[in-house]
Amino acid sequence: MATEWTFRAITRALLPVLVVLTLVELGSGFVLGSFEATLLRYPALLVLVPVTIGTAGNLGSVLAARLSTAFHLGTLSFSPTDDTLAGNAVATVGLALTVFPVVGAGAWGLTALTAGSGLTLPTVVLVATASGAVLSVLAVAVTVVATYAAYRFELDPDDLVIPVVTNVCDVLGVLVLFGVVQVMV
Repeated sequence: MATEWTFRAITRALLPVLVVLTLVELGSGFVLGSFEATLLRYPALLVLVPVTIGTAGNLGSVLAARLSTAFHLGTLSFSPTDDTLAGNAVATVGLALTVFPVVGAGAWGLTALTAGSGLTLPTVVLVATASGAVLSVLAVAVTVVATYAAYRFELDPDDLVIPVVTNVCDVLGVLVLFGVVQVMV
């Protein structure tokens, strides 16, 4: 692994990744814009967008930090039977399954108090929970792949993985949320 911690080395490693991730985020904005009518019709979904993508990114970032630490300690093997990897992945999914229903209820409650949600409480909670479940699995996959890629390219996962995970989870958050909305609403 690279041990050079200079501004130049970090910039050289991260600048191309950040440029690509910026373009990916622009694509996410275009997707979000295409669902403007749905968001205006159901304000609870409008509230869910930033919270869903933020929470998915946070879950992925926590997992990324844990995997990066395990990597630096030499306790991560990237094997399907690795207890550190499996335990952290299961914890991430489990946390999502407990947090996203609360996120859905909060989004519904906030819009019910202010503008009217346009959807029932069970519908918003179900959309948030289903989106969170799918996003947590995707966040685990993205985090593991990004951490492994950093390892293979001899880059420091502390510098690379969290920006990749948060940006990719932003895009996936928009896509998953609206995919779930198309199926359930």
